Amino acid sequence: QVQLVESGGGLVQAGGSLRLSCAASGRTFSGNAMAWFRQAPGKEREFVASSWSGGNTYYAPSVKGRFTISRDNAENMVYLLLNSLKPEDTAVYYCAASTLEVVVTTWDPDIYDYWGQGTQVTVSS
Repeated sequence: QVQLVESGGGLVQAGGSLRLSCAASGRTFSGNAMAWFRQAPGKEREFVASSWSGGNTYYAPSVKGRFTISRDNAENMVYLLLNSLKPEDTAVYYCAASTLEVVVTTWDPDIYDYWGQGTQVTVSS
C-alpha cells in the first residue's frame, strides 16, 4: 500500500523559514513526478512546486524564488524548503506523487495518483 506522510509544518513568523518533508512508502518514486500543493481555508487547492525526471522543477509564480523543492531518491523523500514566508502562505500543504515520469502539465493535480494527509503551515504577521 502506497503512503505519503508529510511533516515539518508549524507556526512561524513572517519572514521565517520551514522545511517540509514527505516520506513515501509502498513503492519507489525515484523517476516519477512529485509535487507539493496547498489549500488555504475557504480556497481551492493550488499547485506550489513539482519535480520530475531529469532534475526538472517547476514553481508557482507566487512562490518562485522563495520555495525550493528537492528530493532524496535513495530515501524516497521529497522536501519543500519555504523561505521568506508570508501570511498568505498559510495553508495545509500536501505532498503528491504520480505514476508518470514524463509530464507536461506538472501543475495539474489530476496527474497525481497518491496524496498525503497534509501538514499545516501557519505564518503570523
